[in-house]
Amino acid sequence: MKKIAVLTSGGDAPGMNAAVRAVVRKGIHDGFEVSAIYNGYQGLIEGKIVDMELGSVGDIIHRGGTILRSARCPEFRTVEGREKAVAQLKRHGIEGLVVIGGDGSFRGAYELTKLGIPCVGVPATIDNDIKGTDFTIGFDTALNTVIDAIDKIRDTATSHERTFIIEVMGRDAGDLALWAGLAGGAETILIPEADSDIKDIVERLESGTGRGKKHSIIVVAEGVMSATELAKVIKEEAGMEIRVSVLGHVQRGGSPSGRDRVIASQFGARAVEVLKENRGGVAIGMQNHKVIDYDLQSVFEGSEHLDLKMFDLSKQLSI
Repeated sequence: MKKIAVLTSGGDAPGMNAAVRAVVRKGIHDGFEVSAIYNGYQGLIEGKIVDMELGSVGDIIHRGGTILRSARCPEFRTVEGREKAVAQLKRHGIEGLVVIGGDGSFRGAYELTKLGIPCVGVPATIDNDIKGTDFTIGFDTALNTVIDAIDKIRDTATSHERTFIIEVMGRDAGDLALWAGLAGGAETILIPEADSDIKDIVERLESGTGRGKKHSIIVVAEGVMSATELAKVIKEEAGMEIRVSVLGHVQRGGSPSGRDRVIASQFGARAVEVLKENRGGVAIGMQNHKVIDYDLQSVFEGSEHLDLKMFDLSKQLSI
C-alpha cells in the first residue's frame, strides 16, 4: 500500500480536524502518499480528491468542524453509488481509506471494505454512541459546552426562582444528557435508555419546592421528547410554569477540548498504522484509556449500552 486517503462524514464534531491532521502527517511520516476527500462520500463519488502535504493541515488542530466538510449522500447507499466511489479511488491510485465519523459513516466504510478497499473507521460524534469504544471524538467538547450552558442557565433560574428544561442532542443515545446532567447537578435527567415517568418528575419538583428549593434544572435528550412538549405536559400535570432552552447545534461547534485533540491525534495515527499493516474493516477506539482497534462489523451488532449506574447515581444525588 502506497497511497491512502481520509474523509469526514456525517455530523461534524469538534476534533475532526485534529484527526485529519494526524492521518495526513502520520501517513506522510510513515512513507504514504496521502489524499483528502472533500464533502464526504458525496465528494468521493464526484472525485473531489486532493493530494495533501505536511502544510496542508497546518493550524487546524484547534479548529472546530471539519475542513474537509461533510454532506449527505443518498446515492452512496446504492450499489451503483458505491461502485462509483470505488472507481474514483482506483482512478486516483488510493489503496486504503480512513473514514472519520459516526455509525452511518462506519457502515459506508464497511461496504467499501467488502468491495476491496481496506477502510478504517475513526469514531467522531458528539453522541458518544459507537459500540466498542468508551469515548468518541467530540463528546468531551460537546459535554463541556452543555455544562457551561447549564451553569449559566442555573444563574437565571436561581435569580427568578424558576424551573428550566434544557434540551440537548442525542436522538437515540443519552450519554450527553446523562453526563452533562450529572456534572451540572440537574434535578432530573431524561434519556432514551430509561423510562420517563411524568408523575415521578412532578413529585421530585414538588418535593424540592416543599423543602424550600427555589429553582430546578431538567435535562432532556431530544430522543425522549422535545423540551417544549415536556414543559407542556408538566404544566398540565402540576400547573407549573416552566422555561425552556434548546441548545441545538451550538453543541457541535467550538474549539475542541484538550482531551478531544489528544484522542483524535491518537485515533488518526493508529488508523494509519492499521493500513500500514494492510488491514481493513477495522474500527479504532478507546477502552480503559488505551487506544485499540477491533472488527468494524462488530459496531453494528447489538447496541451500545449506557451505564445506567450513572443514571441511578444522578437520581440519588439530586434528592
